[in-house]
Amino acid sequence: MKVRVGYGFGVRTSLNDEGFGRVVDALESLRFDSLWLSERIGGEAPDPLVGMAFAAGRTTRLKFGMSVMVLPGRNPVVLAKELATLDRLSGGRLLPAFGLGVADPHEQQAFGVAREERAKRFNEALAVIRACWTEPTVTHHGDFFHYDDLRVLPKPKQTPPDIWLGGIAPSELKRVGRLADGWLPSFVTPVDVEKGRAEIERVAREHDREIEAEHFGALIPYAHGPLPEALLAGLRQRRPDLDDVSELVPQGWAELQRMIRRFVDVGFSKFVVLPIVEPRSADEWVDHLGVAAGELLPLQT
Repeated sequence: MKVRVGYGFGVRTSLNDEGFGRVVDALESLRFDSLWLSERIGGEAPDPLVGMAFAAGRTTRLKFGMSVMVLPGRNPVVLAKELATLDRLSGGRLLPAFGLGVADPHEQQAFGVAREERAKRFNEALAVIRACWTEPTVTHHGDFFHYDDLRVLPKPKQTPPDIWLGGIAPSELKRVGRLADGWLPSFVTPVDVEKGRAEIERVAREHDREIEAEHFGALIPYAHGPLPEALLAGLRQRRPDLDDVSELVPQGWAELQRMIRRFVDVGFSKFVVLPIVEPRSADEWVDHLGVAAGELLPLQT
């Protein structure tokens, strides 16, 4: 099992100017596995598609993904071509990950999809994207999209790219089992993912599918000091089932290492780590990553 560690930039990141390139260069030179970009229309974080393209153009080995890109509200054919182009130009380094979008009226307004329609649109759009990547022409007639003998080129370099989904709600686990090639949940414990994987694999078997053993991972936020009360309040809202939400956020490098090893012990191997209180500048990011490389990359196998 190949353990790999990448870095995520959260929705509040201020890396949206020339400092972004410096941090991308540091990730590449330090030999982290991947870069993951979040999406929030009303946040400072750069658009994930543009950010990935920028990162691809100045690197040669760093992989890149979305954590996650909102799919309902996008034209799946145009997106399929954009992502296939990016995968080809980067030599097959794309790690696509999609979601329904955050339950926030502001964000839902931006994407123009009613909350009750999101899941159905997501499922159909994902089927269209896969068809665009794998079929010579696409004929599709569903509830939202209609195409006859539509040709979408180029095809991606990967044949096709593996699609990752997240989430731990029962409906989300079932969606992963039915549709995904990999699972990358966030703000979870090793106990959560062990149970979730069992359900995903059960649903996959029901649909004559199998998710590769190395396609299970987790996004792990971490901190180096007390968590701000606003963050704790957000975590409590996100995970009301947990008595102590601080267990979702390892404190310090030793605790983060221990958490990753606990995930590995239950069969997970792909990790995206994210400082929940981010460095304040590109200089601080580069210094932080230098320390992180010494602490985390020895865990890669």
